[in-house]
Amino acid sequence: MHNPTAAMVVIGDEILSGRTQDTNSNYLARQLTLLGIDLKEVRVVSDNEEQIMRAINDLRMKYTNVFSSGGIGPTHDDITADCIAKAFGVPIDVREDARAALAQNYENPEVELTEARLRMARIPDGAVLIDNPVSKAPGFSMENVHVMAGVPLIFKAMLAGLLPKLKTGKKLLSETVNVKRKEGDIAKVLGGIADDNPDTSIGSYPYYEGGQFGCNLVVRSPDPKRLADVTAIIRKAFTDT
Repeated sequence: MHNPTAAMVVIGDEILSGRTQDTNSNYLARQLTLLGIDLKEVRVVSDNEEQIMRAINDLRMKYTNVFSSGGIGPTHDDITADCIAKAFGVPIDVREDARAALAQNYENPEVELTEARLRMARIPDGAVLIDNPVSKAPGFSMENVHVMAGVPLIFKAMLAGLLPKLKTGKKLLSETVNVKRKEGDIAKVLGGIADDNPDTSIGSYPYYEGGQFGCNLVVRSPDPKRLADVTAIIRKAFTDT
């Protein structure tokens, strides 16, 4: 039985220009690994309708879940919700439950919920709201697509409420062996170990530190016994570790 799969779409010109560093994909990857949901792909796209729709429509057909971050705020370039509605071919408008969530921020919501702020309450028909305990403006799930804010604090809060509702798999365990040799010197032996143990994943991550070449060899498996067995094989093969 295979684990559920996932992809992420990071949306925003500010990410692609380098003005803002994306941390949401790294956080998502770590959380999904803990739950046995395999993150297979991350795409970064600009605030462009065609690019957002293409990415969402492609990924939602390929993976169990698609997560997006960014583009659901109150400004003119926050177009993600509209793009999701178009991708699914459904109408979008201000929804009363989303409006009520936003209204919690204001003493006089009838006046303070301006047209711009109400953009954050526009939800595609058929979507399920994702709670936002930080700033109240909700995200939403449309079938297997989960649309969340780009602000890391809010993204994390939304994800905390969403993840317990998703189907999970078997957690992938890992063990790291540090080998103080150049990658080229260990490649043949390591490749043979990988070929002999196809039920595990073995990755080599080279580094250069303090004048010393080395590699961190990471073994991954959902089975703790297989993880221990293959790690022991690697340690024995490279006896200086």
